[in-house]
Amino acid sequence: MLRNLCKTHGVEFTIAVPHNIVGPRQKYDDPYRNVASIMINRALQGKPIIVYGDGSQQRCFSYVDDCISCLKKMAFQDDIVGEVINIGPDEGSVTINELAGLVQFITDTADIPIEYMPGRPQEVKVALCSSNKARQLLGYETKTHLSDALCEMVNYIRARGVRPFDYHLPLEIVSEKTPRTWKERLF
Repeated sequence: MLRNLCKTHGVEFTIAVPHNIVGPRQKYDDPYRNVASIMINRALQGKPIIVYGDGSQQRCFSYVDDCISCLKKMAFQDDIVGEVINIGPDEGSVTINELAGLVQFITDTADIPIEYMPGRPQEVKVALCSSNKARQLLGYETKTHLSDALCEMVNYIRARGVRPFDYHLPLEIVSEKTPRTWKERLF
């Protein structure tokens, strides 16, 4: 839609596709998005970490500072107008189970269980990133390991204090496929 709108009106565009941004100062009381911060906030409250499905879903997590330089260049670099560019680590993926285990380790909450909920409908099993274009056009490189990013997030949340989850958006469509954690506000 953005591409069509920009081409119709003669507006330059470049589309950044960052993959699962993580880092301090991320909203951590949102029950709908930011899986790592949700897990950390729950673990630090002594609540079970919730995983949808069997936890074998694969993801790439991008540390926010690793993406900033690319975003700055994308705003001003003339030779990339019209490009769609993935930004994020593609050196390896992490399963949601591995993410939950890292959160337990970093928060020292290994005694708190992982609670498995039914899988979310239509969830992509494997969502990986290829940053070849970002490396070639923007000089992207992964500098921060996921465990270091999670440590920063944990320190940030500990310093600010855990928070109850804020159901700030109404559920517009509720059906048998809507995650129970959202319908029943289980976070």
